[in-house]
Amino acid sequence: MRIVAALGGNALLERGEPPEADVQERHVRRAAEALAPLALAHDLVITHGNGPQVGLLALESERDPALRRPFPFDTLGAQTQGMIGYWLVTALQNAAAVEAACLICRTVVAADDPAFDHPTKFVGPVYDEPTAERLAAERGWRVRRDGAAWRRVVPSPEPVELIEFPLIELLADRGTTVVCAGGGGIPVTHDRVGRLHGVEAVVDKDLTAALLAHALGAEVLLLLTDVDAVYTGFGTAGAAPIRRISARELRSASFPAGSMGPKVEAACRFVESGGRLAAIGRLVDAEALLAQTAGTSVTG
Repeated sequence: MRIVAALGGNALLERGEPPEADVQERHVRRAAEALAPLALAHDLVITHGNGPQVGLLALESERDPALRRPFPFDTLGAQTQGMIGYWLVTALQNAAAVEAACLICRTVVAADDPAFDHPTKFVGPVYDEPTAERLAAERGWRVRRDGAAWRRVVPSPEPVELIEFPLIELLADRGTTVVCAGGGGIPVTHDRVGRLHGVEAVVDKDLTAALLAHALGAEVLLLLTDVDAVYTGFGTAGAAPIRRISARELRSASFPAGSMGPKVEAACRFVESGGRLAAIGRLVDAEALLAQTAGTSVTG
């Protein structure tokens, strides 16, 4: 079958870890080992998050005295796609001896998307509240609480179209494991004469994964993170995992917009558009998620 797997940024760099290359590559190797059985048995297309990575590059760019202005987020997104994609295809080929390719991908968003006025996408490291407020004042950031910590937020407009989709489909149809649309894709808009321009935003990778999975005619969408399932009452004494649920039932609950919310929305969109199964859970449980013996299984 055809499977689209979306790797969360926190699955590649855990909270509080130093963002060193060797730390991230170690996580990537573990991700490749978890995905190798799927790549060997099925047509696999992989997307990935880039929040911690793009946030780090943004900090480095802001501090670089050689630059008149920091690199924009669309350019930073392209850089992280190349870096993480390179790590993933190398690790997959080493783990499973499969043909794998990485594509730098652009995602069209609407220039008038209201998300540009209401940033919600977390990027970069975590801070305590006083530090976050100081950085926001100094650098013109928007910051929000993310669990027990605070992080920078940037606009996250809706993905409309993947520019490179024909190439993704071509590679997938010939049996290549494709790593693409990292970080939700590089956000671009059309101007009045149809030319493309990058914009300062980060597209949610889970929503892009749902769009991609539907366009590819995938049977399964795996949303892989560092949490074992979707929970009711998450973070409370009464928290309970949801094991199997319909999209209609799942939509009746509410989840945090900056974390589980986009995964739930992506899962619902995929099965509502004809997908057989969307599963949310830990990266290391990828095979069990496909078998519906772990995580949260969402069906129509």
